[in-house]
Amino acid sequence: MMNRRQAVKAAFQATVAAGILRPGELAAQPAAPSELWVNPAAGVDTNSGVKAMPLRTLAEAARRANQSAGDGAMTIFLTEGIYAVGETTLLKPERRAFTKTERLTIRAELLPDDPEWHTGRMPTLIHTMPLPKTWNGRPDPLGGAADGMMIETSHVSIQGLKILGMPVVETPKPGLIQRLYAINRMRRDLEDLEVAQCLFIGDDLTNPNHVTIIANGNGVNVHHCIFRGVKISVVYWTGGSSGHAMRNCFCDGVYGSGVWTAGIAGDFDYRNNVIANCNYAWTYQAEPPALADAGGRGGRQGAPTSATPQELIHYKVVDSYFANNRRLAGSGTGARLEYADMEPSFLELAGTKVTDQPVVFERDQTKRNYLHPVAGSEAAKIGAGLFLKPSA
Repeated sequence: MMNRRQAVKAAFQATVAAGILRPGELAAQPAAPSELWVNPAAGVDTNSGVKAMPLRTLAEAARRANQSAGDGAMTIFLTEGIYAVGETTLLKPERRAFTKTERLTIRAELLPDDPEWHTGRMPTLIHTMPLPKTWNGRPDPLGGAADGMMIETSHVSIQGLKILGMPVVETPKPGLIQRLYAINRMRRDLEDLEVAQCLFIGDDLTNPNHVTIIANGNGVNVHHCIFRGVKISVVYWTGGSSGHAMRNCFCDGVYGSGVWTAGIAGDFDYRNNVIANCNYAWTYQAEPPALADAGGRGGRQGAPTSATPQELIHYKVVDSYFANNRRLAGSGTGARLEYADMEPSFLELAGTKVTDQPVVFERDQTKRNYLHPVAGSEAAKIGAGLFLKPSA
């Protein structure tokens, strides 16, 4: 039987072996935090990050998450306020593992179904970072692009944020297209990205929002979001990838396309979406070549998909509402939106209505359903918008 001294020594050696202590340390390191708080008005980036001593920037919270070690979920809470996003938020934890149930989450303190929520309480991110002349490590021939969030880990959720574009002139000279990718996941080996209850807004004249979500890999689940005035809502980017979903989203006035599928598998769960007043409801692209993408690197601009009708991947459109869109479907690639119209024969409409009548949205800012289809309308009955719970 060990005496007390032997027991203490054995415990110390176990903590060293587990990586909790390094030789020479006299006390255990603090446990990895399960949550960090960010407040753009009252926070300081040298604070501890607890609720009473919040950080100021999302980028610093991401650095803390990246430096943390161990297992277990971690949540970054953003209080209400205006966040000037001056640098890319890189989510790349290297010593902490996340799982489908123990996730890395970036979320608003209050979510839309909370009784105290209104749209004015959404954390509002506006992108103010310098615009590099490269994109994702390569020279950019179109004049530069910026990433708002760069996701480099699996099992991530982003909830309840209001995300605006970048106050630049998108095309200051012929041939240039300065672009913002608000949420970007480049790696094809990643999975399980959820974006929920977020409001993405752009304006092509004052703060263009080029692509709000562009993601490689499997399992990109976008639901209960609103996309208004942006160029492209979501790009599902890896050909042959699976497990994707887009549900209960409202796309209004999108001047590119309401969704872009780059050869993803036919198990795409697309349902209860309202796509209204857009250029294209859907952009179809066969799996892009290695250097072809939504930013215009590689490939021929405006080239229609090489797929023949026999090769088209078919997708089911369930219980959705397509209204007053210029065309239902287009094909092609590239940031210039030089698409070719195409027949929507690859879409199987199930319980879905297509109409030439525009969708009217709620303009009264004091109402909870502000920017949603007006209450009682045919479009509102689809259930698209920020709320998980049906309105009373």
